[in-house]
Amino acid sequence: MNLAVLKPELSVVIPIYNEEAGLAALFARLYPALDQIGIPYEIVFVNDGSRDNSVAILAEQFRTRPDVTRVILFNGNYGQHMAILAGFEATRGEIVVTLDADLQNPPEEIYKLVEKIREGYDYVGSIRRKRQDSAWRTIASKAMNRLRYRITNIQITDQGNMLRAYGRNVIDLVNQCGEVNTFVPALAYKFARKPTEIIVEHEERAAGESKYSLYSLIRLNFDLVTGFSLVPLQMFSMLGMLMSLASALLVLMLLVRRFILGAEAEGVFTLFAIAFFFMGVILFGIGLLGEYVGRIFQQVRARPRYVVQTILQHVPGHDAQIDLAVEKRQVAR
Repeated sequence: MNLAVLKPELSVVIPIYNEEAGLAALFARLYPALDQIGIPYEIVFVNDGSRDNSVAILAEQFRTRPDVTRVILFNGNYGQHMAILAGFEATRGEIVVTLDADLQNPPEEIYKLVEKIREGYDYVGSIRRKRQDSAWRTIASKAMNRLRYRITNIQITDQGNMLRAYGRNVIDLVNQCGEVNTFVPALAYKFARKPTEIIVEHEERAAGESKYSLYSLIRLNFDLVTGFSLVPLQMFSMLGMLMSLASALLVLMLLVRRFILGAEAEGVFTLFAIAFFFMGVILFGIGLLGEYVGRIFQQVRARPRYVVQTILQHVPGHDAQIDLAVEKRQVAR
């Protein structure tokens, strides 16, 4: 029996951005891996404004497997997490798995997450057994994971790993949110009743290069921390109080020295150093406050989070085997 004629139990969401070099290898491994699981499934590719030949390759793959393939095309580049959110809104399965297109997470590992969801968990994260990333990315990721957990209380051991599974209850709650900037795994973790994590294999990127620069990783973690916790603001408020107390004590000490020892010039550079330190802390605080204000600014503008230009999907009941559903819509709350 053709599993495609049934409502899919499993939906796999894959964001695509300039991945033409690795798409053929992805297709060659992904479809057999899902066929082997033996349940009805669908694959939702979300093209995030690719500038290479990714769209043409996705369209050809849709023509090859229209029974289980759907392609969402953005009219521009909105970022990986917006692509995932668009994929979530299009999914129909009770189990939704997210996967990167670079094959660093083998598609053959998907069945492990499906089995875990069937055990009653509604969020299954994954931890790479042996990371194939560069040393600086591994160290930076682990440091940010520890810091993020202390600030947000969100337990995601391997933050940079895209291979995750979500129950339909979590997906429905995520789809109700209208946040402009968010870190999808953390948002889903907040909604999960019974989360867990498993160990998965990790491979080197099949082709192309990583889309995440050091700046992108820093921005992502700023969004994560400021989007899920007020602790940074509270910590800075406490630091401000401590610095005010320390400044008062310093002024008192200098006054006492002035009256006891008389005028002196030796401490001028020390005062400069202290003043520059205080100014640095103040500027950092202004930047931190700006992060929160910026999030408010983006939210109140109520602009679309993303715009879907075209959806390639098979429409059952039509004479044509392949139907092109064109939808120009603004997805915003």
